[in-house]
Amino acid sequence: MNALHKSLLAVAAGLLALAPLGAVQAATLAHASYVAHLYPLNTKVAKTATRGEARFTINGDRLTIDIRVHGAPPDMVHWQHFHGFADGQQAVCPAMGSDKNGDGIIDLIETGQVAGTTMVPFITQPASMDVAHGSYPKADARGNYHYHETMSLPALEQAFAKAFPGQQLDLNKRVVFIHGVPAGTALPASVQSLGPIPAQVTLPIACGQIERVGAR
Repeated sequence: MNALHKSLLAVAAGLLALAPLGAVQAATLAHASYVAHLYPLNTKVAKTATRGEARFTINGDRLTIDIRVHGAPPDMVHWQHFHGFADGQQAVCPAMGSDKNGDGIIDLIETGQVAGTTMVPFITQPASMDVAHGSYPKADARGNYHYHETMSLPALEQAFAKAFPGQQLDLNKRVVFIHGVPAGTALPASVQSLGPIPAQVTLPIACGQIERVGAR
């Protein structure tokens, strides 16, 4: 290596050291992976143990969400979202301690204590943020389904910032919920939902905390 090459390398190293931390983080986040391992909730009501995995892959300005669910109540549509807190605190999945009214069921409203609020729906167009009317996946006769969507990351970030001012996606602070039991499922009056939406639609049947697993 000649003197000129050594000089250029030294300059490059100096510039990297002086680079703003945000720029380094942005470069790292341009290629990142996250995963949530989904475990069952409310199995006595759902009559099944719903499990699965949700993966989030960032590749430049594209985000791919891949969710595989097994053992959900079959032949029905299941709502799915990530939940979190609008103030940026860490969300976690609920345990039976979240059942504050003691009815043996963790309803959607009770999850808010530890998991926050519904944020991004996993529908055909997540950036629409259309939680109540978006197109959600349907489980087959065995209770399995596969959701896979690739979208513009900037578009989703903009929609998220509009819905939750001052907040970023912060995937590693969120949890994934799978919802829904058959419409004819008998639930006690103590089971709460959002507004006029039936509790059978919003009842959590699986949850997983999103964790970062790699970058390249």
